[in-house]
Amino acid sequence: MKASIITILCLFILIGCTSEKPKEETTTPMATNSDWWKEGTLYQIYPQSFKDSDGDGFGDFRGIIEELDYLESLGITAVWMNPFFESPMVDNGYDVADYRAINPRYGTMADFEEMLNGMRDRGIKFVLDVVVNHSSDQHMWFQEARKSRDSQYRDYYHWWPAEKGEPPYRFSLFDPEGGWDYVEETDSYYLHTFAEQQPDLNWENPKLRQEVYDIMKFWAEKGVNGFRMDAFQFASKDITYPEFPEGYEKDFIKYHGLRPALHDYLKEMYKEVMEPYDVFAVAEGSGSTLQDAHDLVDADRKELQVAYHFEYVDMARTPAGYELSQFKKVFSKWDSAFAENGWVAIFLSNHDNARLVNRFGNPSPEFRTVSTQMLNTFLLSMRGTPYTYYGDELGMTNIDMPTIEEYVDIDAIGKYKSAMAKGEDMKEFMKVLNYSSRENARTPMQWDSTTNAGFTTGKPWKKVNPNYKELNVAAQDADPNSVLNHFRKMAHLRKGNLVLVYGAYDIILDDHEQIHAYTRIQGDEKLLVLLNFSDSDATANLPEGLMPGEILINNYASSPVDGDAVTLKPYQAVILKIN
Repeated sequence: MKASIITILCLFILIGCTSEKPKEETTTPMATNSDWWKEGTLYQIYPQSFKDSDGDGFGDFRGIIEELDYLESLGITAVWMNPFFESPMVDNGYDVADYRAINPRYGTMADFEEMLNGMRDRGIKFVLDVVVNHSSDQHMWFQEARKSRDSQYRDYYHWWPAEKGEPPYRFSLFDPEGGWDYVEETDSYYLHTFAEQQPDLNWENPKLRQEVYDIMKFWAEKGVNGFRMDAFQFASKDITYPEFPEGYEKDFIKYHGLRPALHDYLKEMYKEVMEPYDVFAVAEGSGSTLQDAHDLVDADRKELQVAYHFEYVDMARTPAGYELSQFKKVFSKWDSAFAENGWVAIFLSNHDNARLVNRFGNPSPEFRTVSTQMLNTFLLSMRGTPYTYYGDELGMTNIDMPTIEEYVDIDAIGKYKSAMAKGEDMKEFMKVLNYSSRENARTPMQWDSTTNAGFTTGKPWKKVNPNYKELNVAAQDADPNSVLNHFRKMAHLRKGNLVLVYGAYDIILDDHEQIHAYTRIQGDEKLLVLLNFSDSDATANLPEGLMPGEILINNYASSPVDGDAVTLKPYQAVILKIN
């Protein structure tokens, strides 16, 4: 949920980086049933924006059921879906009022089970988004806890009695006034890291932890295959509530995240849920160092299975863009660090970030198709588990929202209020917000050129991007050179070539300002990936002895290779065998 806030907090300024790695073993690791997530490709669905079946303007389970064949056609192997629990929807479902009930907007439990079974029949697994750093203030636990200090649910949350004076200041990511809110009934304050309607759960309470494990078991027994733990790095708190130094929010993780006890809780969760139910888990955020991430996901830790970090996502937060040299450096660093142990997620976008092509490619009509194809080639040719966000298989783009009145997202509105209070240049602020807001990632899926892009027959909950008439599934399905069909080819290539999953990654042409090139090698299987990240031709000479062979993927008709010379057209993406 909270990827978009990480830049503000400067969480991931990591130390050291090199593209050089020790020589790796060339034997092929074999995936067990428990390791399906390593060889898979995950597709993220924001359910309220995917497909509406009943005309209320809000995506639902039956809409997804209608498009199960489409999901299968993509070649993806798992779906991660954002929360659909009962919720007042203050934060689009990340404020949960009942963890075992479904928001009627999405459908019924029977609809969910039909959807899950339909995915299973097509070989698609399901990853549930679990929001347990906090609940909604409408959850029964909180409603009871706020009534009395003697409530059995009181210690499910964090409280500060007013007779002790003002609580030590805590920064809130969504509330400009801070992280404590007063409750008159019990003359006390409760803690909320996010919105005031999202009180933090007290993970230091073993009863609360058992409640969470029971919830996870409930869904595992329904057939869920994995869990994405939202904002989980913040779950453990120092309940002595010490005073933090001024400006601590700039190093938020150091004070708020990844406290030592969190590892104990994850080990407990692994023993209670992950191991007996043979499911996997990935937690949003992996700390501020590579060691933090290893401590969460190395196999012998028996905690989580996948590191999901934000360092490379944070490179393109403003219209100023990013440097390819930094892009290469960050991805190479993380690959090198996890070459021998642990596993990482590979992603460039999600529901908390602007669209992939706007941030890392080129959304202009001339280059939108080829630059999105290039980025999808990158995602699906790296070591780690690729996460694709709905619409990125089409090259869906940002939507223009230049005035704050158009925004409904609590994150955007909170940032606007903070900027106003600080006296910032609001014209410049809105320029950046229009580019970077997570509202850009939540526009309805563009299915066809009919009214509302085929998303709904009613009034959509969020405005459809006006470019849907030319950018949609139906049009791209019929075009063999579309972004959609290129994505399908890449997913198929990854499935059939485990060298793209487990093979060693070695960067070449490291200093080239336009080209990102690397090899993937596993035993006798050797592939070369060539990617032009620029809008102009890019030339280079390949290292001596590297002999390119058969082209497996190419988003242009022409080959870029002539002997050891390479000439890539704008945003050209090529994968070749190495002889």
